[in-house]
Amino acid sequence: MTQAQASGARARTRQAILNAAIEVLARNQGASLGDIATAAEVGRTTLHRYFADRAELIAAVGEETLARLNRATERARLGEGTGGDAIRRLCQEYFELGDLLSLMFAEPGLLTGPEWTEMGTCDPEFVAVVERGYHDGTIDPELPAEWIQNIIWAQLYSGWSYQRETAAPRYEVLRLILRTITPTLPPP
Repeated sequence: MTQAQASGARARTRQAILNAAIEVLARNQGASLGDIATAAEVGRTTLHRYFADRAELIAAVGEETLARLNRATERARLGEGTGGDAIRRLCQEYFELGDLLSLMFAEPGLLTGPEWTEMGTCDPEFVAVVERGYHDGTIDPELPAEWIQNIIWAQLYSGWSYQRETAAPRYEVLRLILRTITPTLPPP
């Protein structure tokens, strides 16, 4: 095996552990590292080669969470179209994060690193989208950007909880989320 192949295999194993941690911890925040190793299809020793302890794994999951949120935000193309359309795309992209959203809401230690506090309560890019929506008539100007952001997070959390409890299809849950935020955003 070449060094590049070994490095690629190492990266894939690390990613498999992070993916398993997100999936397992989203359903049970008290899950053991053994449970995560089993879900990742690696031994506990292998897991500990990548993450010395639970705190290190949670920190890595926090970094992964931020990276996935940033990629979802990029895919939402917030600079395109009306403010309301951009918010809808953002909801759709964030909804696709699934277990990661559940984990964000359930694991308070996940959002405590400096990278999270730097983000502030409402990032400037989101504020710019909302202000664009005020000007183009697609977002109610009486609703502050922070309020809209909180409503979106609450609806995403509610949607994932509802899907877990009822086994409703994802497309139906996303439709309900988008319909619920529609009073804030006029229909497309």
